[in-house]
Amino acid sequence: MEKNVLIKKIAVFIIAFIGFLTTIKLAVIYYDANFNPYALPSFCSVNELIDCDGVARTVESQFFGVPLALWGMFFYVFVMVLLLADKLKKFILFRFLEVFKNPLDYIALLGVFSFCVSMCLLCVSLFEINKICVLCAFTYVLNLLIGLISIDYKGGGLMKAFKQSIADFKDAISKKAYLIALIVVVLFGTGGLSYASSTNVLAPQVKYHRELGVFIHAKTNKYAVSGNYLGDKNADKTIYIYTDYNCPFCGAFDIMIHKAVRELKGYKVVHKNLPLDTECNKFLKQPFHEGSCTMARYAIAAEKQDKFWDIDAKFFEKHPATEDDILVIAKNLGLNVVQLQNDASSPDTYARLKKDIEEAYASGVNATPTMVINGKVMVGISPYPSFIEDIKKAGDNVKSDDADKSDKK
Repeated sequence: MEKNVLIKKIAVFIIAFIGFLTTIKLAVIYYDANFNPYALPSFCSVNELIDCDGVARTVESQFFGVPLALWGMFFYVFVMVLLLADKLKKFILFRFLEVFKNPLDYIALLGVFSFCVSMCLLCVSLFEINKICVLCAFTYVLNLLIGLISIDYKGGGLMKAFKQSIADFKDAISKKAYLIALIVVVLFGTGGLSYASSTNVLAPQVKYHRELGVFIHAKTNKYAVSGNYLGDKNADKTIYIYTDYNCPFCGAFDIMIHKAVRELKGYKVVHKNLPLDTECNKFLKQPFHEGSCTMARYAIAAEKQDKFWDIDAKFFEKHPATEDDILVIAKNLGLNVVQLQNDASSPDTYARLKKDIEEAYASGVNATPTMVINGKVMVGISPYPSFIEDIKKAGDNVKSDDADKSDKK
């Protein structure tokens, strides 16, 4: 019997040690993916599906602000410590390990539990992230092996392990010294997790999504202005923005640019329509954001009634699907609907829209949202602190052309 237990302990220790080395590699991959912009792709980033780096960059690669790789590392170290408890407890520093009287029972439960968690993570990876981390999958197998090997099948299996673990836990906390130690550990652990979760110091991808989420999930643009001007009319720095009213990120971008020019002095915003819709965009080869051209025409028409930014904000807020929906928005804004319809269908409006699109592609802008400052092209959105910092850097020592001053928006 003793020999069998010894073999089990050796086998589990070897597996745990392999798992520990694997999680070290996963931690390195996580660090490179999230903190090292100069890192080369890892060996297990093979394609769109098998992509360890891609998985590491997702918000799902952490729990309470702590990378899953570190959770795994802790698990394997704890398993190895439990296996060595009999030897380590002889040292004063590790005297507390004497409370772990039946390590294989605890490890059996931990192994099975960690495998169940692993299966949940695998489902998230397959159906949510649509990427697989092969090293992660390898640890899932290790977790299963640890659980299966540690179970005492003849002595009662998992039920026996569960009852024994509960009994040992009750016995441990019945001793005042160990109860106090447990409370201290729990408090330190809770404090550490609270700090990691609130600051995301170890999970910049979570911080990134949270900061963007404030704007992406905003129901309305609370910084929206009325009229045709955004920013300082007489500013010597111009921000050209290119948006599409059906672009999923342009709404957030629109809110961010409104907020930015409120906080920054000396900037004005010039809006350029870039609908990614084949109805008016000849550069597209297949249908994409259908309906964007119609909204762009109505936005141009609203400018003639000094309501450009009013209708711009409402388009992003309401996402009108038809021309009738657009007219309802226009009526609620107090626009002359008949005049708006006529202006939206006028040759001048079509010519203006065509010009915006052609100038965008001629200058290398073919995606939305995009902003151009002093010739510097910035595509997409970033967390607001980075967004406003990019504007400041690009706007340094910039003077607008005389032609800029004639722009109305």
